[in-house]
Amino acid sequence: MAKSNLFKEFRSFIERGSAIDMAVGIIVGSVMTSVVNSLVKDIIMPPIGLLIGGVDFSQLFIVLAGGKGQHFPTVEAAQAAGATTMNIGVFMNSVVSFLITMFAIFLFVRTVNKMRSKKPATTRACPYCTSAINIAATKCPYCCSAVKPVAQEAVDTDSDLKKSLKDLTKKATGQISKIKKISKR
Repeated sequence: MAKSNLFKEFRSFIERGSAIDMAVGIIVGSVMTSVVNSLVKDIIMPPIGLLIGGVDFSQLFIVLAGGKGQHFPTVEAAQAAGATTMNIGVFMNSVVSFLITMFAIFLFVRTVNKMRSKKPATTRACPYCTSAINIAATKCPYCCSAVKPVAQEAVDTDSDLKKSLKDLTKKATGQISKIKKISKR
């Protein structure tokens, strides 16, 4: 019985959109890795190496142990001779690859966020008690004041929010000044 419950939970987990989205993200990420690595290794790092003086970053290394007094032209040659190396250039390539990947993800997320449709506001502030009420309301459910309904098409999300914030600020400023007067007495 416990196994069937476990399988039901696993199935509901798989059927949820978040698990599928996560799987797609991992697959896309693994594919993007090879593209970004190639971009860094084959496109970006060679011109930087030329600017610095023909340095191939992937071949920057320090011999830590073994091969004393010998000069190795490449990391592979040093490792073949039994030397232990610290591969600084490979690490630099990885850092540049990470920064490029993060910048690409930033641009992608930024673009998707701009493309999302903005939903019109469904609430507004009551002009009397500043409570959040439905746009189409003709009476405030909190203070029972009569309010004019706002047409759904005429609502501008930003201006409605700004207006509500200004109203709240004005009311709060008035209340603060009243408290200050009372406290001075």
